[in-house]
Amino acid sequence: MVSKPRLALVMLVLVILAGGTLALMISLDASAFWAKTLPIAVLVGGSVFAQSLGLFNKATKK
Repeated sequence: MVSKPRLALVMLVLVILAGGTLALMISLDASAFWAKTLPIAVLVGGSVFAQSLGLFNKATKK
């Protein structure tokens, strides 16, 4: 099962990181391809990494 507060918090952090990546790409005058692709890659890669660490799983009650 997914913990909704953890999911919201991790995704908020990833959205902030993706926005920072986009701002960096714009400030470096990167091409439109990189400005579109890198923030999406940060979101997808970060969420896959967080899922593999088990950050979205609810703690089981004992």
